[in-house]
Amino acid sequence: MQSLVVLVAVLTAADAVADWTCVWFGWRRIHYVTKPLVMVGLMVLVGLVSDGEPAAWWLVFALFFGMLGDISMIGSSARRFLGGVGLFFIGHLAYAATFLALGLETPWWSWAGIAVAVVLAIPMRRVLRGAREMGGAPMAVALAAYSLVIATMLVLGWLTGSVWIALGALIFVVSDTLIGLNLAEHGNAPPRLTNVQIMVTYHVGQALITAGVLLALG
Repeated sequence: MQSLVVLVAVLTAADAVADWTCVWFGWRRIHYVTKPLVMVGLMVLVGLVSDGEPAAWWLVFALFFGMLGDISMIGSSARRFLGGVGLFFIGHLAYAATFLALGLETPWWSWAGIAVAVVLAIPMRRVLRGAREMGGAPMAVALAAYSLVIATMLVLGWLTGSVWIALGALIFVVSDTLIGLNLAEHGNAPPRLTNVQIMVTYHVGQALITAGVLLALG
């Protein structure tokens, strides 16, 4: 079983790197496959390592909706982007449920997560302005609601007391912040380097959260 876990982990990491390469070179057809497969790999790892604990099931639920959000956001239309925001909204609620099921140890340093969430919320005015220009009031309202749920996910992730989860949640929010800032500057068409940065931080954040939860359960 251990060798299978290692194999799946290596294949998932290789697929993530392949996806970043596709993003850099603009290989969209391959990107359609490699992007959601990263989430599939993480879900398989959770299934192999966990023993069916509630936190593990919530984690799979979060990863599943992340995969659906990935598929939706591959398109460039405002409608697909908004659909992806809705799917990731559900995914972040599932992450919050994961952390609550895992238990909040709340060491002294974990309260800094609140300050981190406040700092990362500073660019939201620019982001909401860009969202309004892209999709009107519905887009702005959706991103405002999304920012609240991802901030909640971040704070709860830090309160678990797991350094891995805290770091993963932070990097995940950085990825979404890059998306938001790009939306304010360029609409839903990020420059190549920004797009790679978004994908790297997104995958690394999800992987660290997954590793942190599995380590806490183990």
